[in-house]
Amino acid sequence: MVGNAKCKVKKVVLAYSGGLDTSVILKWLQETYRCEVVTFTADLGQGEELEPARKKAEMFGIKEIYIDDLRDEFVRDYVFPMFRANALYEGVYLLGTSIARPLIAKRQIEIARETGADAVAHGATGKGNDQVRFELAYYALNPDIKVIAPWREWDLTSRTTLIQYAEKHQIPVPKDKRGEAPFSVDANLLHISAEGKVLEDPGQEPPDYVYSRTVDPMDAPDKPTVVEIAFERGDPVAVDGRKLGPAALLTRLNELGGANGIGRVDLVENRFVGMKSRGVYETPGGTILAVAHRAIESITLDREACHLKDELMPRYSSLIYNGFWFAPEREMLQALIDKSQEMVSGTVRLKLYKGNVMVTGRESPYSLYSLAHVTFEEDAVYDQRDAEGFIKLNALRLRLAKRRDG
Repeated sequence: MVGNAKCKVKKVVLAYSGGLDTSVILKWLQETYRCEVVTFTADLGQGEELEPARKKAEMFGIKEIYIDDLRDEFVRDYVFPMFRANALYEGVYLLGTSIARPLIAKRQIEIARETGADAVAHGATGKGNDQVRFELAYYALNPDIKVIAPWREWDLTSRTTLIQYAEKHQIPVPKDKRGEAPFSVDANLLHISAEGKVLEDPGQEPPDYVYSRTVDPMDAPDKPTVVEIAFERGDPVAVDGRKLGPAALLTRLNELGGANGIGRVDLVENRFVGMKSRGVYETPGGTILAVAHRAIESITLDREACHLKDELMPRYSSLIYNGFWFAPEREMLQALIDKSQEMVSGTVRLKLYKGNVMVTGRESPYSLYSLAHVTFEEDAVYDQRDAEGFIKLNALRLRLAKRRDG
């Protein structure tokens, strides 16, 4: 956004965490754009106290302060639909950061409408994926919204200059931020991620202190934890026979997974903007859920439906990773995925042990598993002689090609 455009902004909704970066952004918006600022802080289960964000915003003279508990909406309307697809980015990443961005962006646009704001702002840098995710969502929901991305505009290009700006404007600087932070953290109810600084060399093992949600698998209990998860139409609804709401259910699985060292991933991924980055992720409950969902699908999904889902999954995962949650192709894929889940109901039993999730049983009233057909004992439902014609028909093109080619 160029200089003359800055004068046109009357009111902006800022995605505000209350941390150093977004506090500096808040003051910078007031100074640079001379506009009214509305702060929005989303509780997505990051595990931090959010009231300090309100007090900080009040310190800046902010009159309209939104702090919204979005935990159930996050899990019900974003995490669960994604898990119905068994989504994994590049075969490993459970998309914990990616899936949170469209909800934050949606609520920002709603607040802009409620408050009469003509702009939104975020604290994502110009090197990462989040700027793309936020802004694609903004434009998909309001094509005419103005977007302010301070990290692409200002000249505060280092931690030192950021702290200097904060001190100049009497913005409190947490003591642990005076100097280079050891790594950057993003957290919500699905996962916690760490990137940068001590993690930038992908050849070096992450220090133990990087991990905060899971015990070291080698220090996990020597006795396995048995857990049973009930599903209805592809979504988990109960743990160990106890019905739970979306956020409470994921919280419970996080507790069980974290105590057993489950869900650690050390990944070098391909960012949408073109570079590779190294991240360390902890997704304890999500890892359990991913294994359990595949297990219930294994007995309830038709073979070709299952295989089609697996073919589409990488495309679906990339759409989420790259920020296209509100794109028509993601919604089309979601409709197909949700159709496949109509009979994906039942229970899965698992053992959690030192970083491992092991399926030990699965049951469903809609099971397609037929013991009568697969038994090695004598049966009256399957004529083994039928296989001969099946094989010959499938071999026909192979035999013709070989005869032609010699």
